Amino acid sequence: MDPLALAFLPGIGPKRLQELLSTEDPLRALGERFPQALAAWPLARQRAEEERNRAKALGVRLLGLWEEDFPPGLKRLPQPPTHLYLKGTLPEEEKAVALVGTRRASPWALAFTRRLSRGLAEAGVWVVSGLARGVDREAHLGALEGGGRTLGVLGSALDRIYPPEHRSLAQRMDLLSEFPFGTGPKPEFFPRRNRLIAGLVRAVVVVEAPLASGALITARYALELGKEVLAVPGRPTDEGSLGANRLIQDGAYPVLAPEDVLSYLGFTPKPREALGLSPEEAALHALLQKGEALPEDLAQALGLPPERVLALLTLLELKGLAQALPGGRYGAA
Repeated sequence: MDPLALAFLPGIGPKRLQELLSTEDPLRALGERFPQALAAWPLARQRAEEERNRAKALGVRLLGLWEEDFPPGLKRLPQPPTHLYLKGTLPEEEKAVALVGTRRASPWALAFTRRLSRGLAEAGVWVVSGLARGVDREAHLGALEGGGRTLGVLGSALDRIYPPEHRSLAQRMDLLSEFPFGTGPKPEFFPRRNRLIAGLVRAVVVVEAPLASGALITARYALELGKEVLAVPGRPTDEGSLGANRLIQDGAYPVLAPEDVLSYLGFTPKPREALGLSPEEAALHALLQKGEALPEDLAQALGLPPERVLALLTLLELKGLAQALPGGRYGAA
């Protein structure tokens, strides 16, 4: 009996699939309980074989609900996927954090997401997101910059990367989808994608999100699964921050720096010297993490010549730890 072929039968969802696989003769049970589905068995077997061949050609693993290493967090979903398409590796749930937010993120949210993700990756935390534009993209890039692992959960098939401009990024990371090959993105697929993100991680961090946002759907799924939800506060007058601010009002833990997430979840932060910073660079970086500042103010705070601080700022920019801002100010990247 081919479990994958069973999963491709019409009307056979995860509950019925598990019931059939628990019987001694799944095919006989199928005929007794779902005769209409049995009529589609030859076509389902053919489709299962085609999916396996396509997966092998693309270096993708088909991971079934019936297998021992199917993610436990996804098994606990009310409607778990019957099977998954995996390219790469899945993280351990306890070592994974999702960073999610709006596709139309503001500049500060994009920069903060990158820094937050990099800090988590440097501490050995897997970063999970949805490979979308905006916050998702910066989350994946930050994790890669931090030398860590990042998983993109798609709202399309693995051979239909969306958005298309993220194809080169997708080649550098681990990928997961529940959609058969050839399936393009549809609006109704993204909430399904979001439930997978919530099920795979220990906590969800919402960076920037309006009240009507897919990121809040992910947060809701996380809460229903008993996961931690954290949020980055934004200005009360910014529509794009209303969702995250509301989560904080409702009890989500506020995040102002990577260390907040690491401390709250009990991860061990990586020592600053492990970033390869000199004592002067580390001191300057610590100041930048407290807020934006002019180079002359930073020089005064550190007791260093202004030209030395400008040189250090250039080094930190090259390392992706500082960024030049409007008005001649600098901040942490």
